[in-house]
Amino acid sequence: MNPDFQPEAFRYDGSQPFAIRKAPTRIDDLYADKDQYEKWMDDFREEINTLQTRMYAHNRYGLLLIFQAMDAGGKDGTIGHVMSGVNPFGLRIHNFKRPSETELDHDFLWRSSQVLPERGTIGIFNRSYYEEVLVVKVHPTILTESQRIPEEFLGEDVWKNRYEDIRHFETYLHRNGFRVLKFFLHVSKKEQGERLIERIEDQSKNWKFEEGDIKEREHWDAYQRAFEAAINATATPEAPWLVIPADDKKNMRLLVSQYVLEALRDLPTTYPKGTPERQQELRKFIEIIRKQDEG
Repeated sequence: MNPDFQPEAFRYDGSQPFAIRKAPTRIDDLYADKDQYEKWMDDFREEINTLQTRMYAHNRYGLLLIFQAMDAGGKDGTIGHVMSGVNPFGLRIHNFKRPSETELDHDFLWRSSQVLPERGTIGIFNRSYYEEVLVVKVHPTILTESQRIPEEFLGEDVWKNRYEDIRHFETYLHRNGFRVLKFFLHVSKKEQGERLIERIEDQSKNWKFEEGDIKEREHWDAYQRAFEAAINATATPEAPWLVIPADDKKNMRLLVSQYVLEALRDLPTTYPKGTPERQQELRKFIEIIRKQDEG
């Protein structure tokens, strides 16, 4: 990567306050040209796949990657580009859409709990339980009209309580061997508008466009405040937030790849080591296989 890359510049673990107005949505290019970008991405994919395979063989740890962004922030494309080299057997990708009636009949963390990754795998949440302190906070009538939260649990404490529940949930995952990384793909309003227009003008992207995206843009400032509050309330050393400048998609993918690699490299995973007796036993099967091929 670029020697000027400073990973701590985008990491928030609760040791310092996060101010969204100070967080950049664009940085100088990390790559010199398209060829270098593609070379780095290929290298990153290969190493991510290698480390995930080792994590799977070790079978003690797991990794949960959470992606949050404004509409058209680049979640789908980033997940696709960063993870395209990983064996699908080692990935668990879940897209969270509008909650179903069954999901609304449970607590707000229930549907996420149902699709957590197994040990040895990388779980990816495209949106997540953070919608409960983002969309729901911007549109609080959801609490009473859709989620049917009892009246005694409403009021200003509802957000403080949800932040606390999320922190406890992520600490619980960490203590069970599941590392959690949370990516906020931070796109500017101008760039988001250009991407929405592109979805309208490009017929192959029409399916991505929803009229509701335009209506939600009217709440841009409220969403920015909600993101800032959520990051400040839930950033911890065990489950940090990575606030990724997202106006340039190539930079965004390189940064996400680097953070995923850091997390996998930090896990103390190894391939299982057999005993000398087991190795001697396995050698016998080589002769059996050779005799089968001769026969």
